[in-house]
Amino acid sequence: MGARAGFFESAALRVDSAGGVQAFLGTHNHGQGHETTLAQILASRLGVPLAQVRIVEGDTGVVPYGTGTFGSRTIAVGGSALDRAAEKIVAKGKRLAAHLLEAAEADVTFADGAFAVAGTDRRLAFAEVARAANYAHALPPGMEPGLDAAAFYDPASFAFSNGAHACELEIDPETGAVRLLGYWAVDDVGTVINPMVVEGQVHGGLAQGIGQALHERVAYDAASGQLVSGSFLDYALPRADDLPMFATETDQRHPCTHNPLGAKGCGESGAIGAPAAVASAVLDALAPRGVADIELPITPERVWRALGDA
Repeated sequence: MGARAGFFESAALRVDSAGGVQAFLGTHNHGQGHETTLAQILASRLGVPLAQVRIVEGDTGVVPYGTGTFGSRTIAVGGSALDRAAEKIVAKGKRLAAHLLEAAEADVTFADGAFAVAGTDRRLAFAEVARAANYAHALPPGMEPGLDAAAFYDPASFAFSNGAHACELEIDPETGAVRLLGYWAVDDVGTVINPMVVEGQVHGGLAQGIGQALHERVAYDAASGQLVSGSFLDYALPRADDLPMFATETDQRHPCTHNPLGAKGCGESGAIGAPAAVASAVLDALAPRGVADIELPITPERVWRALGDA
């Protein structure tokens, strides 16, 4: 799975006089937990509390131009734009901190939310520098007020995720019913910023992929072309009791080499791996009965007919 390259993403940051940060991104959150993950990136980069970070996505009235959310690209591309904007703020903060601390800019470091003069105990918290940035009398000559910054990130290439999925199931030969007994997945999604968010996205993707493999079908009447699965009474979504307990892990030994976060996509890993894993397990179970191929979704009727034909 490759997080989409070739399309840039934008991020704009505004820092208020108390050190609070607002981030405006061209991506869009619709259930993936972006507000949490993006806020963590910014809080870690600037050393500010999560409670002082506000994320605004997809509001075309206030955000810079962006490409949007698809292809598991938000963190790898949008998060990288956010990181670059934060880098600009840190650079401007160092210049201002050097002025306030009466030190050379090259001697000022930034870590753990504070600007410090190397080798001394002289330091200023990020909030103190932000406050000074909003008062013109505290600025060095030629510096504009505020710590606001904007950045664009255009990825050099795709950020490819990898994974290994395994499924155990059993089939009732009398009815063709498939029952999942267990599912295991290990995904290399690069740097994991929020393990709970990643696990939730993998679980959701697995449910979607298992639904595609066993249940979901867009069906049309052969004579009229009329859609006959247009409601959830007719379109079979997987339910909780259709799914086993998932065992999932992430492998972070191989971060992406060409974005500053080392992040790869995770949102579609379950949906990509599950159909193949489930279908392979079904065919493995049916192979002794002479079944070599079966069409998705693998409904009990299709299994029953395939056994009969074999």
